[in-house]
Amino acid sequence: MSTPPISGTDPAAEIAHGLVAELTSPVPPEISAMAAAIVGEARPLGVLFYGSVARALAGTVQARAGETLCTGMLDFYVIVRRQKDWPRRLSSRIANILLPPNVEYHEVREGERILRAKVAVLTLSQFRRLTRPDALDSSVWARFSQPARLIWVRDTQAADSLLRCIVRAVAAAAHWSARLGPESGPSRIFWAELYARTYRNELRVEAPGRERLLLSGMTERNDVMLRAAWSLEGILSDPHAGEMLRPALTNAARRRALSSWQLRCRLGRPLNLLRLVKASFTFTGGARYLAWKIERHTGISMPLTPFAEKYPLLAAPRMAWRLIRSGLLCQRQA
Repeated sequence: MSTPPISGTDPAAEIAHGLVAELTSPVPPEISAMAAAIVGEARPLGVLFYGSVARALAGTVQARAGETLCTGMLDFYVIVRRQKDWPRRLSSRIANILLPPNVEYHEVREGERILRAKVAVLTLSQFRRLTRPDALDSSVWARFSQPARLIWVRDTQAADSLLRCIVRAVAAAAHWSARLGPESGPSRIFWAELYARTYRNELRVEAPGRERLLLSGMTERNDVMLRAAWSLEGILSDPHAGEMLRPALTNAARRRALSSWQLRCRLGRPLNLLRLVKASFTFTGGARYLAWKIERHTGISMPLTPFAEKYPLLAAPRMAWRLIRSGLLCQRQA
């Protein structure tokens, strides 16, 4: 959904206006039901829905919405006030303090369908820190510079706090797009270069040009956000420029920014490796998630015993052996 700029408003209000429209856009009732099931008896500040399925549903006709929900993995962020506000072991809380976010896997049956979700958990203070432009980890602000939905919220104060974080995420993305992009060009080129670079900072297997999918159908929205954020930062050289934009940055400022970004490049993949190691101990429901992924991509069902549910690392060799016996891990590409 794109939101036109508001005449006569300041840039921060312009960004907030567009984001409020996105965050409050309706979602299929199954998504709301999934969020309610995930929250259960807990009292987080809010639940944000984002990611590939959220983008697909925005452009999916109703007849295919159910198919999209069943075949895709729903992505949620749960934001809490304190670590103890989300039910889990003390060791998982400590891990989420040291290297956020923790990730969980949830399944909910809706009639004949099973909805599946990955749920990341952050405290509000962590969310604030990770949406700042000086955050060493670019993954959170990059995700929330894209459209999201606020599908569960405790109260208006919590909604305002989350909105401020998402405004900050958009501003952080615009900040880096100006410094990592070309000297001039249309807004879509700045966004495409930014997302290509943030993908390279993470351990993500994405096809070349994946960043273009993130921008599909969002040209007007992203143009409005970029211009407003640059104006807020004071680097929009010509507010009345046409399609071609040129951030007002000196060569020295660009060099400093590139040097700073190199530090994020060096830290990005090690941080993600550490998160993978951490997830092997804290990824709630990880065995069910792995079994679903295997069945989805190979057609081989992996029934889980209570032991495998509780100790997914110890059960992994047995799952791998079953794939080897099936011949899938030994097949050569033709």
